[in-house]
Amino acid sequence: MSHSWPREVYTLPALRETALGVLIKVRASPGASRERIAGVHGEALKVAVQAPPEKGKANEAIALAISRSLALRASQVKIHSGESSRDKWFHVEGLSLNEVKERLTGLLQTQP
Repeated sequence: MSHSWPREVYTLPALRETALGVLIKVRASPGASRERIAGVHGEALKVAVQAPPEKGKANEAIALAISRSLALRASQVKIHSGESSRDKWFHVEGLSLNEVKERLTGLLQTQP
């Protein structure tokens, strides 16, 4: 059975299912004028946040932006790796890979 995901999400190797949830590869864009899921950048979901890239502030803001976008509690999204890099992995608890794909698809389709 094939799915009709938009190309940028369907081919996005930035989503990996684990025994404990889903990992999402993120390209961080700290210091942005507004917080938002800004689309796809290469193999990652681009997340823009206003917080500066210092003392984990941007990582916390990215986790919060992802949790809000996926309609989850803040405690369900945590940094997995890449704390000091622009390219990071975030761990999402409480959703399957397909549920994350569906929610991201809806989010990306509503963006200009």
